Amino acid sequence: MKVTLKRQNDAFLFEGKGATGHSVFIDNSTVEEVKGSSPMELLLMAVGSCNAIDIVSILNKQKQKIDSYSISVEGKRVEVQQAKPFKAIAIAIYLEGDIEPKKALRAAELSFTKYCSVSMTLGDAVELTYEVFVNGKKVEK
Repeated sequence: MKVTLKRQNDAFLFEGKGATGHSVFIDNSTVEEVKGSSPMELLLMAVGSCNAIDIVSILNKQKQKIDSYSISVEGKRVEVQQAKPFKAIAIAIYLEGDIEPKKALRAAELSFTKYCSVSMTLGDAVELTYEVFVNGKKVEK
């Protein structure tokens, strides 16, 4: 897998492209007029979207009807020398539809422990936690 980044202005704005050819704009979040997502925001999006794709795929195979899917991903950072890496990432998954809650929870568990390459890449460096809500109710583990 390979991506390219091309500088777009005299500051920090870059256009990133992968094999699909789709663009993502990346910027420094501390500049006055931000025109893209920060690298750390993209990392949170990568975790959330990787798990979302897995969960939708698993639930579709189980004939669960998803009417709505949204996800919230929040990262807690810690200062290490000059950097501020994520120490923990908490994910909240919100599903609406004709979905068996235990199947949704199991799909999330499988994604985080077996299928999501992004979560696995982060490994033990970041504490990943998740909650699943189906039709407004939290699914208990």
